[in-house]
Amino acid sequence: MRFEELPISGAYQIEPDRIEDERGFFARTWSREDLAAHNLVTELAQCSVSFNRRKGTLRGMHYQVAPHEETKIVRCTMGALWDVIVDLRPGSPTRGQWTAAELTAENRRQLYIPAGCAHGFQTLSDDTEVLYLISEVYHPESARGVRWDDPKLGIAWPLPVSVMSDRDRAFRPLE
Repeated sequence: MRFEELPISGAYQIEPDRIEDERGFFARTWSREDLAAHNLVTELAQCSVSFNRRKGTLRGMHYQVAPHEETKIVRCTMGALWDVIVDLRPGSPTRGQWTAAELTAENRRQLYIPAGCAHGFQTLSDDTEVLYLISEVYHPESARGVRWDDPKLGIAWPLPVSVMSDRDRAFRPLE
């Protein structure tokens, strides 16, 4: 696995090293040892899947507060998406900044999202599926979000929003 540091402190893009032959390829997408070598969280509490029917669907920007903060590894297993991380950590040198990457079933890239960062995405194609590896069990009472179109953040979403939940539309701007 190859780890590329992103502009958000502690966030990474992870690409699997593929071993290819006439059958196709084999690649490791998660390794406790590789994550630990980069001083990253290796605890997994749950895996989740998000399926999105329509291009332009926007989900986010979600996070959980302490003591249930989540570290996530996100991968697109079908379709394509624009995946966004916003640093909300007090004292972080990149607090209030965002970064994004295109994740597709074809490029097989993953994003490592540190605890204390908000996460969201917009689908770039119909029938897009997203796999989450999450360090903490979901706690509804700890779930929070920030507004996807907060002018202070200025996130550059690639498409007009076609579908979004009422809950996500109601999130407040970053304070």
